[in-house]
Amino acid sequence: MALPSPSPAAARRFDVCIRGAGVVGQTLALLLARERLKVALVASPRPPAAAPDVRAYALNTSARALLQSLRAWPEDGDAGPAAVTPVSRMEVHGDDGGDLHFSAADQGVEALTWIVDVPALEKRLADAIGFQGGIERVNEPVPAALTVVCEGKRSATREELGLEFDVRPYPHKAVAARLTTEQPHGGVARQWFARGEILALLPLDGAQGNSVALVWSVPAQQSEEWLAADPQALAQAVQERCGSALGGMQLQGPAQAWPLELSRARRWIAQTAQGSVALAGDAAHAMHPLAGQGLNVGLADAAELARVVHEREFWRELGDLKLLRRYERARQAEVGTMGWLTDGLFGLFGQTDSRVQALRNWGMSGVDRLGPLKHWLARKAMGQTA
Repeated sequence: MALPSPSPAAARRFDVCIRGAGVVGQTLALLLARERLKVALVASPRPPAAAPDVRAYALNTSARALLQSLRAWPEDGDAGPAAVTPVSRMEVHGDDGGDLHFSAADQGVEALTWIVDVPALEKRLADAIGFQGGIERVNEPVPAALTVVCEGKRSATREELGLEFDVRPYPHKAVAARLTTEQPHGGVARQWFARGEILALLPLDGAQGNSVALVWSVPAQQSEEWLAADPQALAQAVQERCGSALGGMQLQGPAQAWPLELSRARRWIAQTAQGSVALAGDAAHAMHPLAGQGLNVGLADAAELARVVHEREFWRELGDLKLLRRYERARQAEVGTMGWLTDGLFGLFGQTDSRVQALRNWGMSGVDRLGPLKHWLARKAMGQTA
């Protein structure tokens, strides 16, 4: 019996095969193509969306600079009047008077972070790839010197290869929605820690917009109740939780929810029968969104892997595990620190003991008064080292 003919893409030679064409996968493809490598980008077919995407990314200075260098940073007009909203201030409120405030002016920067619409960012990345001759979109994996898995937390490829992925589910889910507010948000990102819950309102539609993205970490059972509730009941609950900080609120469409977890691959690289493999983005790690660092960490994976490839010795192959270990060591250290921080904060604010409550609120207000420590925290959140 004759063997099936290989697909045209499989018959061509590629340096790198990227499995997963989300934001991290597309960014990595553009970075590697800039190194004059031939990249195959495997895009899994997406099921039709049941509802508009309500997600919004908080991208720090490093992520913005990376995307700008690839000409993939959304501009006004890409998806409505303002695809990107700069955050001029952040307000973090505890459950008993603890407060922490950051401002771009105090840090001497243009913005603390930028809130970016998901569709606008994905469109800019897709457009940039369309102009890059070194990248070919393919429907199935192809042989390559290096395969990078960017398929997300539930990566089938990672499972197939037997790369162990430690998962610790949180008892919470994230409820996400878009809300129209009575008062302009003023470019301020607001967050409340109360009742063991974490509620964030991220500004949208420009500095003086009246729209916010809700990310509300609540017990799993409560999230299901909110999804089944009358939309105005959810809007009213959010308004009450944030003390009517922006006046009245209206839901713009159905809310969505997803489970939260702390997870990380034990090994980010491997040598398989098909060649060398590296993990990046959510396929390698996931953490609680309370610090808004999820995609920033994934984009930093892409930047680090591209840097390691760029600086490799001329005689070293792309799939050399000694080369890939440089990437693994660098990223495991930073991701481990960020995961520890978000997990610790989630555990701290989940404590109901009144003594712990008093201590954590005292700590928040204390940090707000300590200039050097507050400055350091702000720079770390912005993806800067100094």
